[in-house]
Amino acid sequence: MKVLLLNSSPRYEGCTFTALSEIQKTLEECGVEAEIVQFGKEAIHGCLACWQCKKLGHCVIDDAVNRIGAMLKDADGYVFGSPVYFAGMSGQLKCFMDRLFCAYGDDMRFKPVAAVASARRAGTTPTLDDINRFFGLNDMLIVTSQYWNMVHGSEASEVLQDKEGMQTMRALARNMAWTLKCIDAGKKAGVALPEEEPRTFTNFIR
Repeated sequence: MKVLLLNSSPRYEGCTFTALSEIQKTLEECGVEAEIVQFGKEAIHGCLACWQCKKLGHCVIDDAVNRIGAMLKDADGYVFGSPVYFAGMSGQLKCFMDRLFCAYGDDMRFKPVAAVASARRAGTTPTLDDINRFFGLNDMLIVTSQYWNMVHGSEASEVLQDKEGMQTMRALARNMAWTLKCIDAGKKAGVALPEEEPRTFTNFIR
């Protein structure tokens, strides 16, 4: 079992990384492989809404979205981490998720996922809401913790002092590991994925 921890912060050893590292450490203690994937320094274009990804199987813009998208099938779970910018997720993560879920959403369906937010003071709750909305429209299993998945601090050393926040990250990791093991046990017992109906799309014009 493997979990990808996706860090959208341009500070590769900063606050968001510190939170994800605690999750990584705890997952590995639970017997789950975990890898932190950094992309916050890369130039990530916004979605063109061209829908060519549905024909090609990848995004027409070749950047971190395709590189990381190719890793999704081999992963069993995901954690998306974001610093808080103006009470919302990072611009890097928004562009990344817009295109990732369009081009590679099918590779993540029915898998457990979580969001983590890092802030100096406030804005974490709307950031988590922003990220969780992607999961809710993609048949994903949102893993929670004993508190909202957030840490606080202006730099990594301060995040380490956020004892409740770090404990929340560890609880999240244990819940993720437990969920993965439950899914694995279900598969071995012959439990199939939910039956799906053909998709119906409507709008408010017709």
